Amino acid sequence: MHFLQPQAGRVYVDGTLGLGGHSAEILARSGPDGKVVAFEWDENAIRRSTERLQEFAGRLTIIRRNFAELAVGLEEVGIREIDGLLIDIGLSSLQLDMGGDRGFSFQRDEILDMRMDSRNPTTAQAILATCSEQELADIFFYYGEERQARPIASAIVASREKENICSTKQLVSIIAHAVPKRFHPKKIHVATKVFQALRIAVNTELENLAKILDDAALFLKPGARFCVISFHSLEDRIVKRKFKNNAMLEVLTGKPVVPSTAETTVNTRSRSARLRVAQKRS
Repeated sequence: MHFLQPQAGRVYVDGTLGLGGHSAEILARSGPDGKVVAFEWDENAIRRSTERLQEFAGRLTIIRRNFAELAVGLEEVGIREIDGLLIDIGLSSLQLDMGGDRGFSFQRDEILDMRMDSRNPTTAQAILATCSEQELADIFFYYGEERQARPIASAIVASREKENICSTKQLVSIIAHAVPKRFHPKKIHVATKVFQALRIAVNTELENLAKILDDAALFLKPGARFCVISFHSLEDRIVKRKFKNNAMLEVLTGKPVVPSTAETTVNTRSRSARLRVAQKRS
């Protein structure tokens, strides 16, 4: 909020509504007549955030689209310029804790779906069933930065010849057995990077991020801020590069802003968050 600077009478976009935490804060700080256009493609999140943000109903517009469709969404509601934009990339706590049996977390045995938008035809199960060993290895390596990508991909192909890989429990077992014990990471679960990679692949997350980073400046008014919160190095590198190479934007954060020790103590999931901010040049 310090960087976004919400003010009364202005229009802001929350590109990742989730449970509505950011939208609520923007609306509270831009009262009495500031407006938020929120993008969200998870219908479960829309339902919950709509209930939570009832007090702001007259100033909040929710669009069921991914933020990559910023241009189309704004056109639908008749908005040509905005005074600020915030996106909080990746998996939300709602999807981790109440994912609706979609397989985002390996802490529970769920169906390997991983779609943030139920209208998406591609599931994690389909990727595991149809991609070649090389394609799987590339997904795990490039989207998860998984060094054991090749043996994991090989184990998946061997396993699916015997039975369909349908559940998170099955996949975790395959990964754990494919990676030699001496290569199991100490700080994270051995399946963490593969699950991240599959989720990114299913939801085309990096492609969507690149698109909004290319398009957003066209809709920002001069002086408007673009704030991006990312959670892993793949995303952060894209944000850093796109901000730096966009002549319409002035980077305000030389280094990413990270949470304080006090914040990570209260909210452990914020520990890997990185905020970068750019401003539309006059």
